[in-house]
Amino acid sequence: MSMHSDVKYVMITAEQIAQKVKELGAELDRIYEGKKPIMVCILKGSTLFLADLIRAMETSMELDFMRVSSYGSGTVSSGKLNIVNDLSADIQGRDVIIVEDIIDSGNTLYRLKELLLQRNPASLRIVTLLDKPERRESPIEADLTGFVIENEFVIGYGLDYAEEYRNLPYVGVLKPSVYEK
Repeated sequence: MSMHSDVKYVMITAEQIAQKVKELGAELDRIYEGKKPIMVCILKGSTLFLADLIRAMETSMELDFMRVSSYGSGTVSSGKLNIVNDLSADIQGRDVIIVEDIIDSGNTLYRLKELLLQRNPASLRIVTLLDKPERRESPIEADLTGFVIENEFVIGYGLDYAEEYRNLPYVGVLKPSVYEK
């Protein structure tokens, strides 16, 4: 059985994603002209977005990675921030860009932003591929957003359900029958 058969419908096509990533890359180039920001990829979901985003940019940059979690294998955030892997770089006095796949409740990102601000970066911006404001519980907004989406459980382009579906080339809505088992 194909992963595609678990998709209720395609919300955002691969072509739409590619165009939006190109636009976001150009905007980041404009903002960071003459600077060398640290792009902080939030693992695992943001990996595909980061890879495409940095290829769409001409700005010199450094990469770093954090793995944080608040979901486990469920579909609803627990609200508790669990740092699995922290940054390897010192961000004090640096321009930092958090690269996120989706802002849902905002709980994880809100706590992560608070943590990173305590490390005294010169600036801290958030770029997200997807924003689901209807589900927001914490007061957090991205500085740059690819797509504002409805309150659906989405998968693909790095987004998963129980570590599956990340390699779909589009963002799709998962059939409820898959996670209601």
